[in-house]
Amino acid sequence: MTRIRKLFCFDYPKIKKMISYLGAEENDKFIKALVEEPAGILNNILPLAYKFKQESYILLENDEILGIIAVAPTVGNPYKINITRLVFKQDYYIVGKQLIEFIIAKYGAKGAHSFTVFVDKSHDELCDLFVKGCGFRQCSYENLWKLDNFIPQSLKAAPFRVCQNSDAKSVARLYNNELNNLFKPSMERIPSEYIDPFFEGLSSCYKNRYVLYDNDNLIAYLSLTTVDNLNFIIDVSLNTGYEFDYDEIINFALSEIKRRKSKFTAFVKHRQYAKNADRFEEYLHSRNLNCVQTQCVFVKDFYRPIKQSENVFQVFLFGENNVLMN
Repeated sequence: MTRIRKLFCFDYPKIKKMISYLGAEENDKFIKALVEEPAGILNNILPLAYKFKQESYILLENDEILGIIAVAPTVGNPYKINITRLVFKQDYYIVGKQLIEFIIAKYGAKGAHSFTVFVDKSHDELCDLFVKGCGFRQCSYENLWKLDNFIPQSLKAAPFRVCQNSDAKSVARLYNNELNNLFKPSMERIPSEYIDPFFEGLSSCYKNRYVLYDNDNLIAYLSLTTVDNLNFIIDVSLNTGYEFDYDEIINFALSEIKRRKSKFTAFVKHRQYAKNADRFEEYLHSRNLNCVQTQCVFVKDFYRPIKQSENVFQVFLFGENNVLMN
């Protein structure tokens, strides 16, 4: 008999056995990321509008775990669901399909309107699973470039300041204006996604945010994200009507990280669905930086009708928080 249910703490021994080949340290990190107590208990009883943590589900057949899936709501917009982890037996893609369809049905019934997943472009079969098997569509790509031996031509740092909740509306407008029109319907963000969440201290990642203004016009937004206080991802949104010195932006980002850590690894996110993607990529090449990861962005949207007046295992880690870094 096959069934899908929420992952509980007493499932840990079976999971450890499943992924024992990852090694003791990676094994513990993986399991800790699936369910975090006691925050996970609080998150489980909250309605979708207030969820703030990842949730995990398992597929069992005769009490044997055949697959695991984990999902997390978008901060500030819990109706946008991110698939963050997927585990199933070698070539058991039907198990992966069942888990994905379960998540879409379960959270769609609760009001979720879109589902997003980031898949390494080398996983051709997995890409086919999401697109051909589960109805996702590919929007674009996101790349991570490692700031290894970064030597800027300029030593100046851009005059960013700390982002405040009052900046949220302007930041959302800036991000959405930076998107290529083709990707706006699926990739647009709302102001609440840039407001500090109520349960910020219980989040699995730590993010610092900054803004840069020209008089009263917001011209740049910068975020520094880490899940382990060792590896940091630099992400920037820019007003396409202005000229920027990327050296100054990265210099500021690195200086902020150095205030917290003396030893760290930094990565720059390059979003190919942004209008300035080609120019930014030219800059990254000019600094002799290496692209260490390319992920396909897959999205599945729910479009609601107008209301009528009448009545061996494969492990996939998705998204920026799960990048395998040195």
